[in-house]
Amino acid sequence: MLNRLDAKSPVHGGDLQPTRFDIRDAVNFIWRQWTLIAGVMLLGLLLGAIYISRQVPLYTATAQVLLDPRKEKAAGPDSVYTDTALDLSVVESEMAIIRSTVLLRRVVEKERLLGDNEFGGPPAAASRSTDGDPSQAGAEKTVETLDESDGISPEIATATEGIKNAVKVSRAGQAYVINIAFTSDSPAKAARLANAVADAYVVDKLDARFEAAKRASSWLNDRLVDLRQQLRNSEEAVAKFRADNNLVQAAPGATLNQDQLAPLNARLLAARADAAEKKAHLDLLEKLKTTGGDLNTLPEAANSGVIADLRRQENDISRQEADLLSRYTGSHPLVVNLRAQLADIRRNIAAEIRRLADNVKNDYNLALARQDAAERALHDASGQTDLDASKAITLRELERTASVNKSLFEDFLQRARLTQEQSTFEARDARIITPALAPGAPSSPKRTQIMLTALILGLIGGLGGAYLVEMLNAGFTTPHQIEELLEIPLLASVSHRGRRTASDDGALSLPQYPLQKPLARYSEIIRSLRNAIQMSDVDHPPKVIQVTSTVPGEGKTTIALMMATSAAHSGQRVLFIDCDLRRPSASRLLAGEKSAGLIECLIGGTQMEDAIFYNEQYRLYLLPSGGKTQNQSDLLSSKRMKELIAGLRNKFDTVIIDTPPMGPVIDPLIVSNLVDKVVYVVRWASTAREMVQQSIQQISGHKKVAGIVFNHVIDGRAKKYGRFAYGYYYGSRYYRKYYDK
Repeated sequence: MLNRLDAKSPVHGGDLQPTRFDIRDAVNFIWRQWTLIAGVMLLGLLLGAIYISRQVPLYTATAQVLLDPRKEKAAGPDSVYTDTALDLSVVESEMAIIRSTVLLRRVVEKERLLGDNEFGGPPAAASRSTDGDPSQAGAEKTVETLDESDGISPEIATATEGIKNAVKVSRAGQAYVINIAFTSDSPAKAARLANAVADAYVVDKLDARFEAAKRASSWLNDRLVDLRQQLRNSEEAVAKFRADNNLVQAAPGATLNQDQLAPLNARLLAARADAAEKKAHLDLLEKLKTTGGDLNTLPEAANSGVIADLRRQENDISRQEADLLSRYTGSHPLVVNLRAQLADIRRNIAAEIRRLADNVKNDYNLALARQDAAERALHDASGQTDLDASKAITLRELERTASVNKSLFEDFLQRARLTQEQSTFEARDARIITPALAPGAPSSPKRTQIMLTALILGLIGGLGGAYLVEMLNAGFTTPHQIEELLEIPLLASVSHRGRRTASDDGALSLPQYPLQKPLARYSEIIRSLRNAIQMSDVDHPPKVIQVTSTVPGEGKTTIALMMATSAAHSGQRVLFIDCDLRRPSASRLLAGEKSAGLIECLIGGTQMEDAIFYNEQYRLYLLPSGGKTQNQSDLLSSKRMKELIAGLRNKFDTVIIDTPPMGPVIDPLIVSNLVDKVVYVVRWASTAREMVQQSIQQISGHKKVAGIVFNHVIDGRAKKYGRFAYGYYYGSRYYRKYYDK
């Protein structure tokens, strides 16, 4: 069980590696404290089970209501109501309506919940059975006699608040579906009240729309009375004005004179256009005459059928003349006859052209006459129109007022009819799509969740308690703690399991193991310890070794005797000095009734050679503590003590000094100045770390402390400290075959 020295330990001048989280440490921690952790977890489960058993089972039933955004309107081009898009805010508003006090109060009244104990009713009215129940009749009477003007009674307010706490409204994902969940101690009641809340919401929507339609219809009817009277007054004003001013209406908004002006204006415009056209023809004719131009170019000449016939005749006679001239002379009678005909035709053409020119002048004169007649007729009519202009303006104002009143009246009349139809027919925008059913299993308490929570809390509490126990364990348990806190190595670990004493029916005591059973486990431990002490100062191997501890009961005397017997078995000349002058347990074990010892040598009453004797059983020399004295510290710090140790150093190969614990007395500190090395014994997982640290700091600043020996190590517990407890595994089954029991 020798603890191997780490190359990074302070004893070798290295630095400690930084502590990091290791999963193996956690596993070993749970392994060490699993009983405490499991116990706390079981306690948590037990408390969870007790909590569940004390809870009243609650059942939750859920109804689903669909908000339909596609509403069917009543017949007509328009509706009094406007469609609202079902966005998130609108859905939240509808959910708030379901949770409202007004709606839930209707549920309380309809379902007769005023006497229900679950919702805060009095015990006398706890039952809710049939209509014939007297308690229900009393509750119903209370609701019926409630005066709205006085507000809500405390009983109804309490029941409504109980309903509000029991109902939960939520949206089903992103759909236009609202979940209405009701929780009660009865499955049937939960389903009934969930459906009642859903039905109350649907009815409330219908009632709200019906009331809105009725209010709109009433307002429209009142408004129609005023509009009808306004329309009548405006029409009577128009009729009276026409009668007073002798105005006959041929068309809407026009008088008789105004009807005459329209065709006269059209006639004048036509006459002026015709005169302008005739004037253009006349100007062309005059221009041709002035410039000596050909009148045949006149449009009238080109379009005349008579001139066209004469031109054809002229062309025919000209061809005949040319044909005759090719055969006869110009004096031939046929030629002369044809020329006479040609001259007549040309005279006729000229005459026709002059006639057409005269017609152009006549047409122009006629157009001027028509224009003058139209202007005179328009002048005669316009004189009366000027007289009626102001009356026409007034008439138009009166007629516009009447027209506006008529249009407004017809529009309101149409809306009133539509509103009356909508008040009796309006498609629902909310309907129940999934009615609530009685649940088969309770929703509360959630057994699995509670037990899982209790298990987790128990695990956390167990881990916390285990960690607290670990922190409250003031003793050293691993070599890592020794090296980290004390900065000295762990030399050996002596197991507590299997110990025997000399009183166990002749069985061997531990100090006899190195002699009687050198291959036993404890013998190997002590040999490793001796070797570690020698290796603590290779250049100057220690000869005088002190063994001490912090408090009594840590087994320092047993460790010292085992070191002495092990050294004696190796052939060394060993002296064991019992310096525990106050409680000389080694002297009582080895020296028996011998009285002379160290005290007598220091006082001067006995020589050192006379006080030392050889023990055949343990094969070592022993200097017992001797008699009693009151100044032990003075004797140990005397010059004679120093001379005694110096003399023994030359006579023996190894001198082992057993001193008292460091805590109670100062004797070990005095002796530590006379020895080569100090072996410090610590009871495993028992001695307080602060006491050990303080005691070791007093011993020459660590210079003479060879290391720590763990004693009374419990193997089963030590193995649970994992990689920091590698020395303890020398007691496992893998190493037992190398040892002799």
